[in-house]
Amino acid sequence: MISNSSFSRRGFLSMLGVGAASTLASCASTAPGPSGNIITYRDGVALRNDGLPPVGGDPEAAMMYGAVEDGGYLIPAIPYERINPRYYRQRVVDPTGERPGTIVVDTPSRFLYLVEPGGSAMRYGVGIGRDGFAWSGEGVIQWRQKWPKWTPPDEMVARQPQLVKYSIANGGMPPGLTNPLGARALYIFQNGQDTLYRLHGSPEWNSIGKAVSSGCVRLMNQDIIDLYERVPNKARVVVWQ
Repeated sequence: MISNSSFSRRGFLSMLGVGAASTLASCASTAPGPSGNIITYRDGVALRNDGLPPVGGDPEAAMMYGAVEDGGYLIPAIPYERINPRYYRQRVVDPTGERPGTIVVDTPSRFLYLVEPGGSAMRYGVGIGRDGFAWSGEGVIQWRQKWPKWTPPDEMVARQPQLVKYSIANGGMPPGLTNPLGARALYIFQNGQDTLYRLHGSPEWNSIGKAVSSGCVRLMNQDIIDLYERVPNKARVVVWQ
């Protein structure tokens, strides 16, 4: 329904661009330019972030990001034309050098990679934590959940008192289309302890490629469903800053 098991034309072109990524050390940076900022990514590609949608349709993206029924919920179609095609789900040459089954979050470039055998990786666009809320290091996916309940930690409730109705003491927010964790959540543990950081879906598709969350890594709902089906149990997670 949403699988991407074959190499697409976009994936082939991405391989040409990403193949040199492992030799580049620079992180994402911005510089002023006409009609917006110029963003230079780890793989050397520079794009203007002017917020304008691409011209024309993309049948492959329309299929990947169309409406989907899952777990009794009808997930709306994503207006993919309003998202930079850079962040569409696609198979690329692995730039991480990690062993197959590893998840790598490249926060400067706003990408998540799931490393595959044979030198390829599935790449997903992500939204990341804003300044002061980022996390880096290594962990393991200790727990996975379909249509999870959201229980903001007490520290978040203290900062945003309007969330008290969803606090741990009050049982959290039930699953659903407006739940901040979206359709799936992968829970990151480190040394046997919950880091409180998640890889999760989000109804806020327009946050992909941005640093806006309270530290967790968010994907479009259609993408987190795809990732969830591919990730092995106890997968290793590496987060780059």
